[in-house]
Amino acid sequence: MRIFIAGASGAIGSHLVFQLVARGHEVVGTTRSAAKTGALRALGAEPVIVDALDPDSVADVVARAEPEVIVHQLTALRGPADFRHVKRMAAATNRLRTEGTDHLLAAARAVGVAKFVAQSNSGWMERTGGPVADENGRIEPNPPADAAAAVAALRHLEAAVTGISWADGIVLRYGGFYGPGTGIEAAPDAVMAGLIRRRRFPIVGGGGGVWSLVHITDAASATVAAIERGKPGIYHVGDDEPAPVRDWLPELARALGAKPPRRVPAWLVRLLAGRTPVDMMTRARGISSEKIKRELDWAPRYPTWRTGFTEGMR
Repeated sequence: MRIFIAGASGAIGSHLVFQLVARGHEVVGTTRSAAKTGALRALGAEPVIVDALDPDSVADVVARAEPEVIVHQLTALRGPADFRHVKRMAAATNRLRTEGTDHLLAAARAVGVAKFVAQSNSGWMERTGGPVADENGRIEPNPPADAAAAVAALRHLEAAVTGISWADGIVLRYGGFYGPGTGIEAAPDAVMAGLIRRRRFPIVGGGGGVWSLVHITDAASATVAAIERGKPGIYHVGDDEPAPVRDWLPELARALGAKPPRRVPAWLVRLLAGRTPVDMMTRARGISSEKIKRELDWAPRYPTWRTGFTEGMR
């Protein structure tokens, strides 16, 4: 198939390009930076530079690409982890999940694509109903005020993509990424790994929030399965061991050669950083990926973060 990947130079994009090209697909991949076109070309993709928030630019590159499938992996979650920069990244990502989604859908409809696959995430599953949610679970209807815009953007993306009738609209709710290119990896300049090594990524409160994690190559292979065999709707993509933060974070620190994470009272984090990090660390729910395994015959290479942390960080 001819596949258009919006966000091909991002964390999952390069892995996805590699896997799709290896399977014989033609890939057109977007980037915002001319400096990244060479890397995409080396992976076997046809690179294009586009501003995803410019509807005319999006319409033009999609029309010229004439894809059968569009894959929406656009985020702006790269760069320093300081508070001000994180806020800017979140705001930019919200726009990509709202305006960017709408522009891609309009362009997709105009050229008659058969399938549209989009990235969501599982971090904001509704905070009631047990530690693990399946695809029938909904996004949290009452998030903390400081997360409201991000959650609304996810809700917009999911409704817009699954609501189309002119193509197969598929949403992938990914677990938390780790592995090469994600920032949680063995590279010495990895941003999130650096925070963990400096003990600046603590366990908040009791650390009882349940997270689902997924190695980045497994996230990419699940996306390939959705592109090739997926049906309209939502699929969850995580490993087989959702776990509380207090269980997996010390193991991640150990795998990175760091000291154990500090423990910080929830009230102090709430005071310094707001309600969102407290909610994520203490109330988050994991996801079940049984649907995508059953329906699309997908299986993760790293079925648990325990092996992924020790074998898949480079």
